[in-house]
Amino acid sequence: MRLCWTAFSLQRKKYQAEFQLLSQPYEVEGATIKLNLLSHVQETMLGNIKGELINYLRENLNNDNILVTGVVQAHDDKKVMYTSRDKFEYLQRKIPLLKEFKDRLGLDTDF
Repeated sequence: MRLCWTAFSLQRKKYQAEFQLLSQPYEVEGATIKLNLLSHVQETMLGNIKGELINYLRENLNNDNILVTGVVQAHDDKKVMYTSRDKFEYLQRKIPLLKEFKDRLGLDTDF
């Protein structure tokens, strides 16, 4: 299975976006291949090549039951730390002793 997937992706190497799409991690569950997608744009791209991909896999693996699905992965929206105060508060949560150092030394986090 993996060799056929790699062979198909190498055929699409001249189409950089499709090659990157096919390089995403995937899971095989029975005859279904679940491709992990980063965005809905990749979901659309998969829809464009899905028929050709499934036909290639079915012919080369002699299995007419193969299906390919895409699953868009949820992303964590992390807060970006811009100010010195944000950075200090982040570090303080990781290392509570920093607050004591700041208080003892009379330091200001806004510099």
